[in-house]
Amino acid sequence: MKRSDLEIAICECCGLTEECTEAYVACVRERYQGWWICGLCAEAVKDEIVRSEKRIGNEEALNQHMSFCKEFKSLRPPKNSTEELISAVKQLLLRSLDCY
Repeated sequence: MKRSDLEIAICECCGLTEECTEAYVACVRERYQGWWICGLCAEAVKDEIVRSEKRIGNEEALNQHMSFCKEFKSLRPPKNSTEELISAVKQLLLRSLDCY
């Protein structure tokens, strides 16, 4: 694959950038109502569906996740950001272990 076959895609939720083929970008946009979202946010959308107490579809889960990202981006970084990051990763790991 040549570099010219790749394009830079920016996640509409978190702002992460990825190099992707046009076909992949089109596939993701088709799945997520025209929005391009990164793999991390796609997993978060799936998690929103699983964790929801009521049955929600892909579109509502995407809206919830985008709302969360927007709110998160508007926050100021915590004073102890390293400790907060470690704590957040710990919580994610513990939550993922609960599924097994």
